[in-house]
Amino acid sequence: MNQDKRIHHTGLQRKICSAEDAAQWIKHGDLVGVSGFTGSGYPKAVPGALAQRIKESHNKGEEFKIKVLTGASTGPQMDGVLAEVNGVSYRSSFNTDPKMRERINNGDTTYFDMHLGQVAPFYRSGAIGDMDVAIIELSSVRADGTLIASSAVGNNQLWLNSAKKVILEVNSWQPEELDGMHDIWEVSTNYPQDIIPIRTPSDRIGVDYMTVDLEKVVAIVETDMSDRNTPFSPPDDNARMIAGHLMEFLKDEKKKGRIPEKFLPLQSGVGNVANAVMEALSQGDFENLTAYTEVIQDGMLAMLESGKMSVASATSFSLSPEKVQYFNDNISKFRDKIILRPQEISNHPEVIRRLGCIAMNAAIEIDIFGNVNSTHIMGTRMMNGIGGSGDFARNSKLTIFMTPSLAKNGAISAIVPMVSRVDHASMDIHAVVTEYGLADLRGLAPKQRAELLIEKCAHPNFRPLLREYFKKGLDNGSMYTPHYLKEALSWHERFVATGSMLPK
Repeated sequence: MNQDKRIHHTGLQRKICSAEDAAQWIKHGDLVGVSGFTGSGYPKAVPGALAQRIKESHNKGEEFKIKVLTGASTGPQMDGVLAEVNGVSYRSSFNTDPKMRERINNGDTTYFDMHLGQVAPFYRSGAIGDMDVAIIELSSVRADGTLIASSAVGNNQLWLNSAKKVILEVNSWQPEELDGMHDIWEVSTNYPQDIIPIRTPSDRIGVDYMTVDLEKVVAIVETDMSDRNTPFSPPDDNARMIAGHLMEFLKDEKKKGRIPEKFLPLQSGVGNVANAVMEALSQGDFENLTAYTEVIQDGMLAMLESGKMSVASATSFSLSPEKVQYFNDNISKFRDKIILRPQEISNHPEVIRRLGCIAMNAAIEIDIFGNVNSTHIMGTRMMNGIGGSGDFARNSKLTIFMTPSLAKNGAISAIVPMVSRVDHASMDIHAVVTEYGLADLRGLAPKQRAELLIEKCAHPNFRPLLREYFKKGLDNGSMYTPHYLKEALSWHERFVATGSMLPK
């Protein structure tokens, strides 16, 4: 590569080196801040070189682990390679890598799960200590030394401000045309904090570049490597039915005047159900849609191109390989329609509440009283983390959780007597959707919610068992929330013992 291809600052050009040389700046015990959010914009060369150093140290019997803070999930070239060599002692805030998940669940890596909108204020509180090194991926460096983020903003500016040493990866795979798509605005650290002046998803309030003390930059590595870009499964029949129920609900809300003519901003999680919802919205009657969300996914990109959606504000992309290639080849179509912000802004409760977002997120399981588990399998094993769903669930105008009614080929019911982990309390949940229907839980007491969830959302194979459990709770005395504690988690125990929640 030519040194001036993406790095236009003369002084920083002199710091270009190999990933192996850059990794030498990272030591055992360091707290390392890493760019990246939902498999986009994470460093891809230095972590691999660092993993090799860690492996060599372990082979010599020497201890070598680092602590890692990210925006959200990264990819196999970051979390995966470090987990493979057992090189991470502490990890936060969100992870989807299967190798890192195994380390976390086996206890090799301490994991601190937290709301993604709270990562920045948590770090600034000082509770976790000082940041030793930041590794940040960029799409380019301007001649004046300002930095252009790549496909994710996350917590990049905070890490650049905070780290004692900074390593930059400049990735020529990322489109140069990302320059101008970002909106970097830092939350003030003084109390009372400044009002965040966002009144619509299209508002720009900051600058389109990041800054760093150039004296802290110890190494720059040039790369040409793609983001993770995991393929999505095409929406199946269940996903389409969930989307259909949700569309009918939103139409009814609009008809009743609860959603204004100029539709409310959308927030959506990631996955095939979420993409089915986006597909239904793109084919529906709603016009001039907007998004104020964490990630821009395939369905949103299609709506932005068609004009169905006028603007999408996020902190990152989460695109399939086909869509990311299309985006990179046609980025000029989207430059004025996409704004990438720091995750503290994209997930900030003040802005979410002001805009009146419609939040649509996935659940692992939901109990009959409306509590949601979105992080743990059988209450004990971490899946990915809470992500930003809690930021939006508590603060949106409408909070909707979606899930197919069954998992593991029918062995697991998504609607259970009691969730094995409460991530979102029933007070924050407005509606639940499965392929069987939508339960509008607003204003309902626990007993009313139970009846509705059982009849509207549970799979028919499990409805008799849920009715039986609910009746036992009712028969057990006068209770506001009639749990039958003796059997509250018996379904989970049965699955662990037999491989199915259904009785043999």
